[in-house]
Amino acid sequence: MHIRRGMMAAMQRRTFLGTMAAAHAAPGGIPIAFLGGTHSHAFEKAKVAQASPDWDLRGVWEPNAEVAAKYKAAGIATLDRDAILRDPAIRVVAVESDVIDHQEHARLALESGKHVHVEKPPAHTMAGLRKVIDLARSKKLLLQSGYMWRYNDAVVKALEAAKQGWLGDVYLIRASMNTLVVGERRKEWAVFAGGDMFEQGAHCIDFVCQLLGRPEKVTHFLRKDNRQFNDTLKDNTAAVFEYPHAMAIVHATVMQPGAGPYRTFEVLGTNGTATIKPIEPPALEIDLAKDAGPYKKGRQKVDCPPYKRYVADLQELAAAVRGERKLTVDLDGEFTSCETLLRASGQA
Repeated sequence: MHIRRGMMAAMQRRTFLGTMAAAHAAPGGIPIAFLGGTHSHAFEKAKVAQASPDWDLRGVWEPNAEVAAKYKAAGIATLDRDAILRDPAIRVVAVESDVIDHQEHARLALESGKHVHVEKPPAHTMAGLRKVIDLARSKKLLLQSGYMWRYNDAVVKALEAAKQGWLGDVYLIRASMNTLVVGERRKEWAVFAGGDMFEQGAHCIDFVCQLLGRPEKVTHFLRKDNRQFNDTLKDNTAAVFEYPHAMAIVHATVMQPGAGPYRTFEVLGTNGTATIKPIEPPALEIDLAKDAGPYKKGRQKVDCPPYKRYVADLQELAAAVRGERKLTVDLDGEFTSCETLLRASGQA
């Protein structure tokens, strides 16, 4: 009898230890849920999370029945907002609602103790920005803005060349982020004083701030120049950012047909230039006066692998939640990027 009990106990211990080892060796994805699904990036981002082993997509809260049906058809559950916020198992919330709701939904998620990925721009007011940054800091939670090109290989390599000094002293950044918008979308973007600078110039301003930090002075030009539409959208915009020994110029308009191939980010330094054109699919050329880093004197195209939106930022966020690395842009960087955008948009 004693031998049989001992054998049974040993078998139970082995089963328990084997189960624990298997759980440790093959952990499930991090539970994540979406607050909102109406942003133009939301659906594809949800599908990336759904397919990723890093994530366990629990579902999306979306009050618009037509939009919610789209997620249901893709096999993504629809959830109650308060149930998401109250569920301690959901560790991360992705805010993918309308831009005007980003700061409020990010606040709710942070107050509920969730790490947050918030679609760009993360806030449309300075008060809202300060609130979410202060909450993330005080609660020691992660906050990542959804700038889809932060992890674009051409952008990463161009910023690296500048930060490492391979371009020499950077004295100018030029960027153009244009598109063509007509009809109802113009009304959506006209909600904000910055118009297209706030909506699309945000991408390039984020790059500028990653490289040069907070500008001393920002001068914006927010014009409504398309005479075909009787609305208030600032559809032809530019901003100049002044630094002690450099400046940056960003242009954003919604009036350029076939704009994708002409989207440009260019960094000029005393030893050469890094030019991204187009931003997507990524194409980078570096032209140096003399050899620097891995690059030779003269013009050269830099190999950039194919880029799929949203994959790398969600991978980085998962690794940061697991404590394996830090986010590319910390809370101070997120504040600087968004504050500078608000200044350039006349919304600070």
